[in-house]
Amino acid sequence: MTQSASAPGPARPSAPDPWAATGAMFAGVVLLVDGILAVVKGIAGIASDEVYTRISNYTFKFDVTAWGWIHLILGVFLVFVGWGVLKGSAWAWGVGIGLAALNLIANFVWLPYQPVWAIISIALDTFVIWALCAHRAKPVI
Repeated sequence: MTQSASAPGPARPSAPDPWAATGAMFAGVVLLVDGILAVVKGIAGIASDEVYTRISNYTFKFDVTAWGWIHLILGVFLVFVGWGVLKGSAWAWGVGIGLAALNLIANFVWLPYQPVWAIISIALDTFVIWALCAHRAKPVI
């Protein structure tokens, strides 16, 4: 005698949300690409103070070279964590959330220097945080 589909039994785990699963893979890619772009942004800031406009009356005043180093170091970490997320490393999920939050804050403070790119980065970091919190997937590469 076979059991019917409505028979009681152990609960099956719910299928992962496809948006969250795809979002987790996308979060790894975004972290990786955002890290590479932050490295380039950092190198540009270190190489020349004339690359970015200085804001005279802004609360968070840093030298452009200091911003360059901040973006360079943060970018290197983002690249490694993005790769770790794509590999499915357990450490990369929590670190990815933390680095995305740190990158979001850095881009908020960086807002007057490059407003359009900072807003795009803030939006992407928000999505990365959601995707990494919403789904814990198997390795995607």
